[in-house]
Amino acid sequence: MYYPRLRDLREDKDLTQTQLVEILNMHKTTYTNYEQGKREIPFSLAIKLAQFYNVSLDYIAGLIQEPKPLHDPKNR
Repeated sequence: MYYPRLRDLREDKDLTQTQLVEILNMHKTTYTNYEQGKREIPFSLAIKLAQFYNVSLDYIAGLIQEPKPLHDPKNR
């Protein structure tokens, strides 16, 4: 169940759905359906969100409980 994580990540960044969909360049209804679990999120969007929020895909997918950073600044 990935959709609660999507909302939590967005709210942690203090973003409204309207602000986020403008950043993602997509329709608000489509994104709302992802957060509510009415539509399955495309893998390409999951990757984009993982990069945007700097968390692993495992966290977004609900496979792990703690968000692991996607990018480790020490490895750059």
